[in-house]
Amino acid sequence: MSSPMPLGARVIALTALLWNLFGLLVFVLRVAATPEQAAVLPPEQQALEAALPAWINGVFGLAVIAGTAGSIALLLARRWAPPMLLVSLIAVAVQTLASYALAPVWAASGAAGLAMSGVLLLMVFAIWAFSRTAARRGWLR
Repeated sequence: MSSPMPLGARVIALTALLWNLFGLLVFVLRVAATPEQAAVLPPEQQALEAALPAWINGVFGLAVIAGTAGSIALLLARRWAPPMLLVSLIAVAVQTLASYALAPVWAASGAAGLAMSGVLLLMVFAIWAFSRTAARRGWLR
């Protein structure tokens, strides 16, 4: 038997959904960018975009779609939230590692980019960990 999710937990779930919707927006803007829009990016960013294998965008898409679906499931107190959010976490980790291994990310973003990647991974991990806590406490059905 599940117990109702407390208001504070629902606020966290809503925040997770907003976070993932922002990621979804970034993904859509990235894949829908025209050559003219890409041409106004700084040269380092253009080189980075050219060096990234296309499959990384697919992993990015998987991360934000799974994260958004998992956050919706969390907000609706559904038990499939943790597995969806785990898929998102794994995809973010793969995307981050592959980006640094296969493209000149360090040259384009430096320490600030590495810190931002760390914050991103930490945030996605925290959302997944919260969903597991919600499941353990019986808030998901």
